[in-house]
Amino acid sequence: MPAPTIATVAELAGVSTATVSRALQRPDKVQPQTRERVMAAVRATGFVPNSQARNLRSRASRTVILLVRDISNPFYLEIYKGVEEAAVEAGYKVLMGDARNDDERIQHYIDMVHARHADGLILMVGRFPEVLKAELGRLPPIVIALETFPDLSLPFVKIDNVAAAAEAVEHLVALGHRRIAHITGPMPETLAVDRLAGYRRALAAHGLAPDEALVVQGDFGLAAGRAAVRRLFETGTDFTAIFAASDQMAVGAVSELRARGLAVPDDISVVGFDDIVLADAFEPPLTTIHQPRFDIGRQAMARMIGLLAKEPGGEDVVFATRLVVRGSTGPVKSDFQLKRRRRP
Repeated sequence: MPAPTIATVAELAGVSTATVSRALQRPDKVQPQTRERVMAAVRATGFVPNSQARNLRSRASRTVILLVRDISNPFYLEIYKGVEEAAVEAGYKVLMGDARNDDERIQHYIDMVHARHADGLILMVGRFPEVLKAELGRLPPIVIALETFPDLSLPFVKIDNVAAAAEAVEHLVALGHRRIAHITGPMPETLAVDRLAGYRRALAAHGLAPDEALVVQGDFGLAAGRAAVRRLFETGTDFTAIFAASDQMAVGAVSELRARGLAVPDDISVVGFDDIVLADAFEPPLTTIHQPRFDIGRQAMARMIGLLAKEPGGEDVVFATRLVVRGSTGPVKSDFQLKRRRRP
């Protein structure tokens, strides 16, 4: 049975759709008897007023949702600024949602767009619910920013994670490091898989045999960096450097190394990924891969505006990254093995 519309309410109440709209938006401008007939019709039909009813002329909310993995991660601040700047220029507003790696929450925000509470969704989440993949033709306007879902034909704004990760490891190899550990993102998410592939590609380019004992899985969070270093020490494998798939994990790794009486970079070098604001404020300042997050946010919103305007789709946008060398990396030291086993 089709959902009741504003026309359904108007017919039952014996008034025009404009009167229904006015009764819902500005009830003080409608005669009490007419207003009561409209509200009775709303109750009888089960009609749910939404932004479609409140804006009959444009049938749009002029709102876009930016849905991220973890709203507490400072990585998303510059993304949001870029999205909002482009949105304001085009007469839109932006709501920010927290997916929390939860399929139901992702579905909730998609349902918000279906219900016309928002016009489109910019997704920055690590997963795309399987149930939605079977409904691609019925999805609302969606742009994927920085995440990668190879099996989805949706507009993407992204970076080359394989090349960026390889550049980070190349930097460590150039400093003389040969035993380089890697803290991955949550596997098997494509973003984490690609950064692991870049790590392995750089090792292979220099004839360095991969050692799976040096690869520890994380989740991009601070605590995962600490836990990964503890795991590396538990296995007893030697390493002189760490490449972490996020700055938060890199900061966590440095904290755990310090707790064990080790100095960064004198004993162990550490490279992160993202170049969040904390990277430059941390001590030592973090060597990391910079992503132009503000520009990425602007471009994601520009793609969304194009979708909403029914403009022909363009090619996916791939932004360049760059290595930012700071104080957390240095040349390998010959006496590292003795030092790295010290405890506080």
